[in-house]
Amino acid sequence: MLMSPAIGIIGGSGVSGFDGMENVQKRKVETPFGDPSDLLIGGELEGRQVWFLSRHGPDHSILPSEVNHRANFWALRSLGVRWVICATAVGSLKEEYPPRSVLLPDQYFDRTSQRADHSFFGEGIVAHVSFAEPISAGLRAILAEAGRAEAAEIHDGGTYVCMDGPAFSTKAESHYYRHFGYDIIGMTNLPEAKLAREAEMALATLGMVTDYDCWREGEAAVDARSVVEHLAANAEMSARIMKRAISMIPALANWPEHRSLDAAIFTPKKAWPAATAEKLAPILNGR
Repeated sequence: MLMSPAIGIIGGSGVSGFDGMENVQKRKVETPFGDPSDLLIGGELEGRQVWFLSRHGPDHSILPSEVNHRANFWALRSLGVRWVICATAVGSLKEEYPPRSVLLPDQYFDRTSQRADHSFFGEGIVAHVSFAEPISAGLRAILAEAGRAEAAEIHDGGTYVCMDGPAFSTKAESHYYRHFGYDIIGMTNLPEAKLAREAEMALATLGMVTDYDCWREGEAAVDARSVVEHLAANAEMSARIMKRAISMIPALANWPEHRSLDAAIFTPKKAWPAATAEKLAPILNGR
């Protein structure tokens, strides 16, 4: 019988499992924040319970700004997930990160406009999590080791600029980000990191480079077709990295990220509205 906390995998369309998984099941999870992006697909691998979720839906029908991140992470936490590995397409802002390489970000720069949707808290319960180090260093190290073992071109560390989309950057924006030394750009991963931290889940990301954004002179600007081609080439590698990483994740949820609410909740428990406490029950975890 599986006793260790579960591991979550979030990726693009078609994220559904690995070869060798046992006891595969599909789960529709209802959340107080609405519907997750898709059914959650669960199974057992390497003695661990793993849950997969496609952030853009089964047919890639959800825009980046339409992804219901709160529902996705509430659903994962309600199923016992304490580690989350995200695979996401990113544009490269530096020459040394070519398409089909993998960058593991350790920082973010926020250019999104829907930040009120990037927190579980409010409605009478106030919490301010520490977010100076937004990525789990322990899980990032595991992904780096797994990636090198799979002979991937891995770049460990860097800043991910998160924008709304759905349009790609202008050249002016792309050069602006490069001027400040940022490394990759994408449209979805920062809200995931924020909500994982509030839900006391350790999160790290595989930034799968698909393009050079639009800053690189003499190269065609990024378009959806080129992104899809590189994503398809990266899919096998990302799956191999994640599968290897699962076997390396510890059995006990005792990392700093797993206690991120201990010093974050400002509102005394006696003042919590009952309805809000019930709504956040998986997040508050018995507090």
